[in-house]
Amino acid sequence: MPELPEVENARSVIDRAALGRRVVDVDDHDRWVCRPHPPGQIKAALLNRELTVAHRQGKSMWCETSEDGPILGIHLGMSGKIVIADPDGTEVDGGDYWERGRAAGDYRFARFALEFADGGRLMLIDPRRLGRIRLDPPIELLGPDATAITPAQFRAALARGTAPVKARLLDQHAIAGIGNLLADDILWRARVHPGRPVDELTPEMVEALLRATRFAIRTTVRDGGVHTLGSLSLRPPEARCPRDGTPTVQGTYGGRTTWWCPLEQKEGPP
Repeated sequence: MPELPEVENARSVIDRAALGRRVVDVDDHDRWVCRPHPPGQIKAALLNRELTVAHRQGKSMWCETSEDGPILGIHLGMSGKIVIADPDGTEVDGGDYWERGRAAGDYRFARFALEFADGGRLMLIDPRRLGRIRLDPPIELLGPDATAITPAQFRAALARGTAPVKARLLDQHAIAGIGNLLADDILWRARVHPGRPVDELTPEMVEALLRATRFAIRTTVRDGGVHTLGSLSLRPPEARCPRDGTPTVQGTYGGRTTWWCPLEQKEGPP
């Protein structure tokens, strides 16, 4: 599933391979991926424009378009990749990590595409069809980006209410960019139980979570995505904590399957 590192990878692909190329055709036929826009509406808005700047905040991407055109919002969903194919057969892609890879020229799961005047194409390839393309998305609803969040913003995000800390880390309105795997890794590195209510976090726990967030995101962006996380060894059946060898346990927090070390990530009073 694409989290912040994968989305940044996709944004960088657009930044270096799609900007400044004039759009001459748009395939926006997929009503689900392009909702609420009917077929043809995105096409009419983008024809003869260029993508000028590619942005990312959290797990959301958007592109500015030329001549004061609309914002093109792109969300990779659970399995999305951005693929840019050129007329000479070369391709560049970025986004979700697929363990089995993707064969060059395999566009079976293209849900949206821009065709450029030079014959190149930008496509959203999305097997699970959970990505989203929309014009002028509500970017203002996103929380601070996890790569740039300040200590004060981080403390404020964890200071409201009684939600389990795992659920709060996943809340894109609180902190934008953390998904399920990153959240488990952050909690494991900080030695904080995923079910601890945010109003029971000590200042020391909050500082540990901020350090772990910065480390996890920095290393996964550098290494190519969340599939490189060392804490993934917590998740298989009969797995053990890489630090102390304790068998890990599984539960559900924030509506997501969660793994943790019961020895180091304890429930109860701090």
